[in-house]
Amino acid sequence: MKNKKIVPIIVSVIAMLTVICISSFTREKPPKKQNDINNIAALSSKATTDTPESDEEMRGVWVSYMELSMENESSKTQKAFEDKFTEIAQKCRESGFNTLIVQVRPFCDALYKSNYFPWSHILTGTQGENPQYDALQIMCDICKENNLKIHAWINPYRVSSNETPSKLSDNNPYIKNPEIAIKTDNGIFLDPSNETAQQLISDGVKEIAENYDVDGIQFDDYFYPTEDESFDKKQYEAYIEKYGKENCMSLDNWRMQNVNTLICKVYRTIKSVDSSVEFGISPQGNIGNNDGLYADVKSWCTCKGFADYICPQIYFSLENPALTFEDCLDSWTSLDFDENVKLYVGLGGYKAGNGEYDEETWLLSDSILADEYDILRNNKSVRGFMLYSYNCLGDDTAKKEINNLINALN
Repeated sequence: MKNKKIVPIIVSVIAMLTVICISSFTREKPPKKQNDINNIAALSSKATTDTPESDEEMRGVWVSYMELSMENESSKTQKAFEDKFTEIAQKCRESGFNTLIVQVRPFCDALYKSNYFPWSHILTGTQGENPQYDALQIMCDICKENNLKIHAWINPYRVSSNETPSKLSDNNPYIKNPEIAIKTDNGIFLDPSNETAQQLISDGVKEIAENYDVDGIQFDDYFYPTEDESFDKKQYEAYIEKYGKENCMSLDNWRMQNVNTLICKVYRTIKSVDSSVEFGISPQGNIGNNDGLYADVKSWCTCKGFADYICPQIYFSLENPALTFEDCLDSWTSLDFDENVKLYVGLGGYKAGNGEYDEETWLLSDSILADEYDILRNNKSVRGFMLYSYNCLGDDTAKKEINNLINALN
């Protein structure tokens, strides 16, 4: 009788132990560890929202501030700008493109109503003068009407370059606070190490994400304007004095860290407003050239928390003696891209049919762009391309090249 009573107890104990053992093996696995770099990990850890996947191929066209400029137009009215941009949008859509990347902050100024930056001179001819319309809002509306996506393109640091604009407005951030920027022989640039300047850039991005129905925000390839040690000597010396030389990074690493801090801050800022808005960067095509700009492109590609997409400007012909298109592309696709970062490729439409570039190799064929697109389309690592820039669609020199590219798209 005692054995019969004990058996059920033993069976119950065995069953409980079995359940415990099984559960220990079936618990949810810890999330896959993301790549990071030591000095950015704390910032990146807060950028937790992934951008939704999209199977649509990126077919973008860059529209620069020069192509949007109203300075030399006989009429600078809202209607004139609407007509001008409508033509741009319709031409791009009819050619087979699906996204416009429009330059909305070229010189620490804005083509939209901003709380931080003055109105851009390209709308009226004078920085700070209100054009009486919001160009970015108009561009968003027209893009939606034409079933086009729109990315707001920003030059993060440039205040002026080679005397453009010729005069800064009284409410320009640099005029209001010269400490946030550095003046050089060829321009004025926000100081990448200055926390107030970093916050200004981030705040400017935030107001775009909050107030405009954009699909993305993009930084171009301009970061540190020079490698000259004198550029920010005072700031670097202050950094060393604050932390002690034995605890400080080299000048090169410090500069790269300053850029990385901004990039990560901007990424988190955008995602805090709208996780569906993409943040992209379009760096130099030759990976090595980015070192001189202190642009840590390899980390931006291989680590989560910097950008949703990278679009290197591979503006080279297929036979360029210095660096061919395919060799340059290989240098990017060989990187171990984070699964959250997409690779697009910038194509040099402005070089098409022009013998002034790449040792006349753009004259060897009238289907270079189409052939490059075909290479990209058959490369599983690439999710699309962006063409620089809109003017090449109407350039007689590039006509055959562009027609062949359009035929390939359609």
